Amino acid sequence: MSTVRAAAIDCGTNSIRLLVADVDPATGRATDVVRELRIVRLGQGVDATGAFAPDALDRTFAACREYAALLAAAGHPPLRFVATSASRDVSNRAAFVAGVGAILGVQPEVIDGQEEGALSFVGATAGLPAGTSPPYLVVDIGGGSTEFVRGEAGPAQRVSVDIGCVRMTERHLAADPPTAAQVAAATTDIDAAIARAGAVVPLGLDDGGTLVGLAGTVTTVAAIALGLPGYDAARIHHSRIPAAAVRAISDQLLAMPRAERLAMPVMVEGREDVIGAGALVLRRIVEATGAAEVLVSEHDLLDGMVLALAGGSG
Repeated sequence: MSTVRAAAIDCGTNSIRLLVADVDPATGRATDVVRELRIVRLGQGVDATGAFAPDALDRTFAACREYAALLAAAGHPPLRFVATSASRDVSNRAAFVAGVGAILGVQPEVIDGQEEGALSFVGATAGLPAGTSPPYLVVDIGGGSTEFVRGEAGPAQRVSVDIGCVRMTERHLAADPPTAAQVAAATTDIDAAIARAGAVVPLGLDDGGTLVGLAGTVTTVAAIALGLPGYDAARIHHSRIPAAAVRAISDQLLAMPRAERLAMPVMVEGREDVIGAGALVLRRIVEATGAAEVLVSEHDLLDGMVLALAGGSG
C-alpha cells in the first residue's frame, strides 16, 4: 500500500509544534516531511489569571501563519490540531479557537490529559529499540501538565497532573537563579502531584520495565548529558540517560542564571527560563520510579496523532 500523508499540530503551554509525515498504514512506519517547533508561551500567566494574555495569543497566531504556509507547500494534507494543558484552564478559549480556525481552517480540539497521554504513549512506543523491556512508563513533561501512562502493547493506566515546567516556574521559581526555599517549595508541590499520579498509575520500575521520557525538558536534559555541541534530535532519540546524570543536571540548571542557561549550545531560546523547573520534575519522577535510567524519545503526541490520522496506529 502506498503511504498516506497526514499532519498534526500540538499547541501546548510553552510551544506549538507541527509534524507532517508520510505513513505506511500497514507497518505504522512514518517518515517526517516537516517537523517544526516554535516557543510561543501560550500559557503565559494562565496559572494565575485563568486567561490567555493578548501577546501570547499574538505569538501563537503568528506561528500558525508560518505553519499554514508549510502545510500549503506540503500539499494541504489532512490536519488535526490539538491544544493541551493551558487551553483546558482558560476563560477566553473562544478567542483562541476563532483565531486558529481563521488561519488554518480547522477547529482546535482541546483534549484532556487522558487522551493526551494515550496518544503520547502510541507515538513514543512505536519503533522502540530492540531489547527495550515492557512494561513502559511513558512520562510527558509539558509546560502546564505532566502525563503518566503505563502499559505494554497499549496504554493501560494513565493520568495527568498539573506540574509542567511553565506552571512550576511561575508558581515557585521567581528568582534568577531560584533560591533554595523556592526550589524546596517546588519540590513539595511536585512530589505531591507525583503521589497523586501514583495512586492511579503504578510508578515503580525497580523490578523491570522502562521509563520513557518525552518532550522538550527531557530532550534538553539528554542533550546536556550527551555533551552535544548543538541540539541534535537524531542523537538524542532513544538515548539512555542515567538517573545520576538527571540529578546532576537538575542541580546544575537550578543553580545557573537564565543567561548562562541560554548560552548552553543545546538550549532552544524560550526554554531557558523554565528548564530548571522541568529538570526538577524529571528528577523527582526518576527518583519516585526507582528507574536506573530514562530512555529518551523524540516521538510523542504528534507522532501518535499522525499515526492515528493516517490509519497506521496498529
